[in-house]
Amino acid sequence: MAASLQTTLSGLARALVQQGRLKEAEAEAFAAQGAGSGGGFVNQVITSGRLNAKDIAAFAAETFGYPLLDLNAFEESHFPPAAIDRKLMQAHQVIPLTKRGNRIAVALTDPTNLRALDEIRFQTGLAVDPVVVEASKLTPIVLRLSETAETKLNELAGDDLDLELADETEEAASAEAGSTEVDDAPVVRFIQKILLDAINEGASDVHFEPYEKYYRIRFRTDGVLREIAQPPLVIKEKIASRIKVISRLDISEKRVPQDGRMKLVLSKT
Repeated sequence: MAASLQTTLSGLARALVQQGRLKEAEAEAFAAQGAGSGGGFVNQVITSGRLNAKDIAAFAAETFGYPLLDLNAFEESHFPPAAIDRKLMQAHQVIPLTKRGNRIAVALTDPTNLRALDEIRFQTGLAVDPVVVEASKLTPIVLRLSETAETKLNELAGDDLDLELADETEEAASAEAGSTEVDDAPVVRFIQKILLDAINEGASDVHFEPYEKYYRIRFRTDGVLREIAQPPLVIKEKIASRIKVISRLDISEKRVPQDGRMKLVLSKT
């Protein structure tokens, strides 16, 4: 039985068995279910009702000597989501908390998940400092941070667009197709959506505003600027390039201001 514990269960799972919190058969079943579903061992234990998220987090932190963090006390906007590949975040239910120098602090429910820590270390090239958090608070943040730019843009753009470029030349289309910066249909649809909304709302101007940690788009209507969308910051270059293409500007020029224009067909009827 001891050999089984050593080979099939993580350190946290073994400790829960050894402390009488779980039976070995239960722990093995939860580990197998977590591996199969991708939800992980801890989430399976919580779903079963055997232990709750708060108790597991407190046990893991105390048993293995790692800090315990309440994610509700953290500003989500301060997390550096680009520090870890989104697939790793989803696969191991982990998020980056801080990145300083050659170290990265990560929030996770099982600090003994060596595979997760090794993969993060390999992907980032940084020393990894585990921080224990409650699964119930971690899961929704993982979903938000690991959401792809394409998914978010599709949600922002919607499906019903009745707008097209009136005079997009073959040269412009060719330039866009050849650009590595503008290769996503969702970006094209998103820009079309923004322009359509601006026309329908009578906006006098549209502001595309990339900042260090977020991106916002604002319309000026009746002399007042108001925010209408926050696209993913990671696609700021794609948005800029798409606007340059449809405005017949030089995509490669990034430092000198340029003037351009475009014609749009709002409806074919």
